[in-house]
Amino acid sequence: MFTALIKFPDGRETKIKLVPGSYRIGSSPASHIQIERPDVSGRHALLSVSESGIEISDMGSSNGTFVDEVRITSNPVKIDMGSHVSLGTVQFIITEKIQLKADVPTDIGNKFLSDPAIRKSISSQLSMDNKLPVDKDKGRKTEIPVLVISGIPAESRPIVQEIKKRAHAELIKRLNLKRMVLSGTSEKELAEKAKTTIHEILSDLSIPLPPKVTLDIIERELVHEAIGLGPLEDLIDLEEITEIMVNGPNQVFVERSGILYMTDTAFADDNQVMAAIERIVSPLGRRIDESSPMVDARLPDGSRVNAIIPPLSLIGPTITIRKFSKIPYTVDNLVSFGSMSRDMAKFLDICVKSRKNIIVSGGTGSGKTTLLNVLSSFLPSSERIITIEDAAELQLKQEHVVRLEARPPNIEGKGQIAIRDLVRNSLRMRPDRIVVGECRGGEALDMLQAMNTGHDGSLTTIHANSPRDALARLETLVLMAGFDLPLRAIREQVASAITIIVQVDRNKDGSRKVTNVSEITKMEGDVITMQDIFLFKYEGWSTDGKILGKHVACGNIPTFMEDIKRAKLDLDISVFRDGRGDYRG
Repeated sequence: MFTALIKFPDGRETKIKLVPGSYRIGSSPASHIQIERPDVSGRHALLSVSESGIEISDMGSSNGTFVDEVRITSNPVKIDMGSHVSLGTVQFIITEKIQLKADVPTDIGNKFLSDPAIRKSISSQLSMDNKLPVDKDKGRKTEIPVLVISGIPAESRPIVQEIKKRAHAELIKRLNLKRMVLSGTSEKELAEKAKTTIHEILSDLSIPLPPKVTLDIIERELVHEAIGLGPLEDLIDLEEITEIMVNGPNQVFVERSGILYMTDTAFADDNQVMAAIERIVSPLGRRIDESSPMVDARLPDGSRVNAIIPPLSLIGPTITIRKFSKIPYTVDNLVSFGSMSRDMAKFLDICVKSRKNIIVSGGTGSGKTTLLNVLSSFLPSSERIITIEDAAELQLKQEHVVRLEARPPNIEGKGQIAIRDLVRNSLRMRPDRIVVGECRGGEALDMLQAMNTGHDGSLTTIHANSPRDALARLETLVLMAGFDLPLRAIREQVASAITIIVQVDRNKDGSRKVTNVSEITKMEGDVITMQDIFLFKYEGWSTDGKILGKHVACGNIPTFMEDIKRAKLDLDISVFRDGRGDYRG
């Protein structure tokens, strides 16, 4: 453990203690070491502490970070004992190293730092080498591993929940946060009043704290629940977490690297889960109550949110958040992840540029939207692109993009604008390309008609387990439009409109892979014929539980090679050689 001295320009000095872990320094309340100064950026610097020493790196601060008057970059620099670190006008000096005995607790308990277990667990998004700790036992009878977020042991959580409930009740008596918001109180002032009041309430606490639990930990959770999204605050910040699932107040699960984990964090009660839901949906003009107990929404960063509450949910308010990378994945990312091969990526790029209609098919959480984002990145910037979604998720970087989002009914059950309405309207907006986030109803018919009437090169996704199942589901969705169409007529529309189906699956090891790239060729009788261009060839499992295999061509040449040539696009026919090294001409 190390002792550090923080010196302010007005002469004030504060000592803090640092145990091994990563600490973000900045003026933001979310910083592990908060320094409220105008010349200190919200995310100023990152401090990495180990038993052997301390390293610091700059996090893109406006005024820079200096070690002994030398400005540093994002590359970590070791700090020697007595070195002067400057963050704006604030000095940060390591003054002492303390060798701890095994039985000495490492509770810090000062206003700059919370419990180091929290800091270490939530700092993995800042350091690639620092992984979230996993406790596979944690005193719980479950096969699901436990991800340490709060640092509160399972046996101590019931006592902590009781403390939080009492503190919340007292907070409501002392502060009416909703009234303060309506009266125009600023977020910063609201946060400060809530923090001060919560600190006072906990200072008067008469309930003895359980082992390994400090007031700082409880205070942090209370502040997040009072003015933020509760435990979701930390989880949303962790980029390696891709899905968050709240099953009532006491169970919060996450998905990391495709694997499901239970976390050691929780809400105080049902009311706090409801408060988090309302904070998410209210800015979007949506509502959730007993008369409308389900809602779809999105977070400011684009993450998709679904909430369902009692009486439909029997376990209490339930939240599911599908997170998306703040920086959209590129085709190079998918190739490096092993989700597709370079040849597949090149072929799909050619298909998009040659205006072939493409459907991305897959199950829930298989990566359909991510792949649709990547395919959309192939669209030329010179074309007018219209995106249509239930909840806006696509992150297109082209200049000429019009984004449309469906609208749910209002409190009177009126005013709903469905995806189908937007698809029909988009045809009057002079689109070069139409990108529909997902076809799940009668809009499938309008999409097919658009593809068959000059709006080729369109993209969409559909829920299905295989390319052949995607065709069957597409037929079902067309029938949902309410027209009594003959099955053959529907299939002729599909065969004429759709060129490529890309199947993406989530495997048992958590990896997402493109398993089929299939071409719809023609109709034979009443059957739509298809051929696989590429597929994923399964080869077994590794000793560490990872799926083994490779993406191979199937030896089939696409029937639209002449279209590719006319579009003056370069595609080497050798990419279609099959897995045995030969190909059919």
